[in-house]
Amino acid sequence: MADERALDEVVRFTSDLIRIDTTNRGGGECRERPAAEYAAALLAEAGLEPTLLERTEGRTNVVARLEGTDPSADALLVHGHLDVVPAQAEDWSVHPFSGEVRDGVVWGRGAVDMKNMDAMILSVVRSWAREGVRPRRDLVIAFTADEEASAADGAGFLADEHPELFEGCTEGVGESGAFTFHDGAGRQLYPIAAGERGTGWIKLTARGRAGHGSKVNRSNAVTRLAAAVARIGAHEWPPRITPILRAALTELAALYGVDGGPDDADALLSKLGPAASLVEATVRNSANPTMLSAGYKVNVIPGEAVAYVDGRYLPGGEDEFHTTMDELTGPDVEWEFYHHGVALQSPLDSPTYARMRAVVEEFAPEGHVVPYCMSGGTDAKQFSRLGITGYGFSPLRLPEGFDYQAMFHGVDERVPVEALHFGVRVLDRFLRTA
Repeated sequence: MADERALDEVVRFTSDLIRIDTTNRGGGECRERPAAEYAAALLAEAGLEPTLLERTEGRTNVVARLEGTDPSADALLVHGHLDVVPAQAEDWSVHPFSGEVRDGVVWGRGAVDMKNMDAMILSVVRSWAREGVRPRRDLVIAFTADEEASAADGAGFLADEHPELFEGCTEGVGESGAFTFHDGAGRQLYPIAAGERGTGWIKLTARGRAGHGSKVNRSNAVTRLAAAVARIGAHEWPPRITPILRAALTELAALYGVDGGPDDADALLSKLGPAASLVEATVRNSANPTMLSAGYKVNVIPGEAVAYVDGRYLPGGEDEFHTTMDELTGPDVEWEFYHHGVALQSPLDSPTYARMRAVVEEFAPEGHVVPYCMSGGTDAKQFSRLGITGYGFSPLRLPEGFDYQAMFHGVDERVPVEALHFGVRVLDRFLRTA
């Protein structure tokens, strides 16, 4: 069991990392190096030999290996990202980069996404160093840059340029899973991620005939783009029952004692109450228009108009996504990937998933572990290029009324101290024996 000092350190490390502003605004505008140096120094104090790597100056990644006791066992990757999304201080109750600890809660950008997990990893490793503990498997610890954008300076760079650092790794754990979900009826669920939807961020371009705003124009680029965007936004995607969704719906139906099989997902979801929100975003592909850009003067019809769409597709659903985008954009609008990431699906019958489940049930016996697929994406996509199977496992025991999902990229992001303590204990037990 992690020592008491580890419980103090995880709070301090979370707070310290939050105070290091690693805002990623996209387009390369971020500097993770101070946070990377902070993490590397803590690993070095624990006897590890961290390597700092950059593709771009200031966009720093940290990788270290901790040797296990069983040299025949496959290595396990444990990863977290150091960058965070922007935060507007005037919108927050507490300054987003204060790392303030108030009333048993750590406040700030990254408290949940995901400097808390970074701090848990650091605390566990340092606790082991004090106790002389070694895990069964080699652990490769990676703190990455650029996860909140393209990962080109982070996990993508590591996978492409430094695969030797991950030699022997067959599985990995990162964000996000093993958190408490309160269903409003007294049940506590602990979803563990065994997959993620693919990322299909796309750029739409409509071209037409530029001209005066007072003239009739049947080749108006803005009109063409707006029509395509409206079709995409209104499209009803059909259900797609993946193995992870089937397993999740089967377990939830049994837990809630409701009739209906996973093949009629929408009907079953209607009977699950709040618990349906764990899986409803991964029943189908999606495409949400998010940005529009056209013109430079109100009385000038531009010759080009551009929009961006956040598309996501389920494992096995990429071909459907392509075909549907072709149909919805039509002949007058071109589309291309702005950022593209694979969908992931990990086995639920693996010893590693079974061990994660068992450890959560040990420390939260009142809870019910269920598998789920993440609606978004993580660095696991990049590491999958190395043949590493990824799971979302950053454990937190959360009080009722704490909206975990709303913390991601939301205002007043925060994490309870007791949740961090739970996370350290669970992660410690899992990583020792995985």
